[in-house]
Parts: sequence; structure tokens; C-alpha cells
Amino acid sequence: MKVFEMYEQLPQVLQLLEQVAMDRTVPRNIRTSAEQVSEEIKNSKEPMDLRISSAIHILDEVSNDPNIPLYTRTQVWNIVSMLENCRQN
Repeated sequence: MKVFEMYEQLPQVLQLLEQVAMDRTVPRNIRTSAEQVSEEIKNSKEPMDLRISSAIHILDEVSNDPNIPLYTRTQVWNIVSMLENCRQN
């Protein structure tokens, strides 16, 4: 978990992704994408910058889904913002 120490917002990102994935009011495809992003971030086989970029790409597609609830879209935008912040540091 030393890499997560360098990216101090990642534990919070993972927690928010878990909230989205567990929310039964969110469509299944969006919950699945949240789980996929969480696994992508945890994948230690890839460099962290690549993991973050991949996660942002997936979440960007999710945020454009017409079936996503507004509050979930706001959560996704917040997660993307936090990931972009990690990528810049």
C-alpha cells in the first residue's frame, strides 16, 4: 500500500466507488463499472499513472450514460476530479 500513500486520495476514491457499486438505486451497468474501476486502481501490475488514466476513461463513459441518476453523476464527477488531482501530483 505504499503507492497509496503517495496518492493520498485513493483510499477515499475507492470508498466512493464502493458506495456507488453498493447503491441498488444505480443501474447495474454503472455499478459494474464502479467495481471495474476499483479493481483497475488496485491492479498492481500496471503503473499507477496508467491505472488512473484508465479509471478516468471508464468513469467518463459512465458519466455520459443517460440512465445514471443525477446524484450518482455528481459522485462520478467528484471521483474523476480526485483522480485527476492524483494524476497531476
